[in-house]
Amino acid sequence: MDGGPTGKRGTLRSVRADLMTGVTYMIPFVTIAGVFQAVGYTLGGSTAIGGDIGTLPWYSVTVGSIALNAMVPILGGFVAYAVADRPGLAPGFALTALVQDPRLLQQTGELVGVNTGDAQAGYLGALIVGLLVGVVTQRAKSWDAPPEIRPLLSVLVVPVGVTAVLAPVVLTLGVPLALTMNYVEFLLRGASLPVLLVVGATLGAMMAADLGGPVNKVAYVFAVGLLPELLFRPMAAVMVAGMVPPLGMAASHLLAPSRYPDVDGNQSRAAAIAGLSFITEGALAYTTQGPGRSSPACVLGSAVGGAASMGLGVTMPAPHGGILVVPLANDPLAFLGCIALGAATTAATATVRRPKIDTPPTPQGE
Repeated sequence: MDGGPTGKRGTLRSVRADLMTGVTYMIPFVTIAGVFQAVGYTLGGSTAIGGDIGTLPWYSVTVGSIALNAMVPILGGFVAYAVADRPGLAPGFALTALVQDPRLLQQTGELVGVNTGDAQAGYLGALIVGLLVGVVTQRAKSWDAPPEIRPLLSVLVVPVGVTAVLAPVVLTLGVPLALTMNYVEFLLRGASLPVLLVVGATLGAMMAADLGGPVNKVAYVFAVGLLPELLFRPMAAVMVAGMVPPLGMAASHLLAPSRYPDVDGNQSRAAAIAGLSFITEGALAYTTQGPGRSSPACVLGSAVGGAASMGLGVTMPAPHGGILVVPLANDPLAFLGCIALGAATTAATATVRRPKIDTPPTPQGE
């Protein structure tokens, strides 16, 4: 039975839920990194890290960098936790951190004649290692251990045993994963303008496809995972695209309120605040009532904004913060312009697609 279509769909849903659990636990680390780095760079500029040691900007950026470096192991650890509960957390974290160490991967690669350089397995490694650790830990938990060992099973035997057994396995897997991430980075660094436009449009469309759902998170994790490699263009495109739907729908609501009789009048203000804060879910109130009319407008606007951002070479080193981190962009005016272009596209498209609903006339005599 499990091999049929229903069983496969159930497995895919379970895997997606496990991956989303990891992303959910990772997001607060990303937020901490974004806020502290934004404050540090705003106060101290580009010299906030590496120079002026002991100053407030240096401390702030350092805290943000620590949170950013913890992000990927946290992702892998909590994917394993989602599959195998608490016994999977520690080995998931440790083994994910293992494939983020360039020295270990380089030494492992040399054994098979491959040079990985300073590459890491990145978020892709975190997802795969987390799932692998979770599945193996889940199997190990079901071991019919002797009674005297059972109390130690979940706190000692399983975590240590799984880590010891899988360490060489994940390091071996980490080599091709690191090379894959390295290749992706190479393509992005040397991409032509048409390729950059396509990448930006794709990331933008993904950010608006489900407004905070799994597709949105995949695009976001992809961009955040490139920050340690100093690839800041995708992050700018993703942030622009994530801010567009709420801002565009708020603008459409303000310009044509008669087309939104089923939406609370104050929703435009809430959506605008959400958009400025890089909370894409702020547009959900408009898409749940009429997804066929509003969702395509959000996707189109975000794709336009993301493509424009990548094409113009806008960069963003902070993984979160919305309007607060605009000064960190290499070209703040271009960053804001891309947001405005995407939001205008969404607003115009949504307004045109939504029918105007006239207020019924008041009966005579009243």
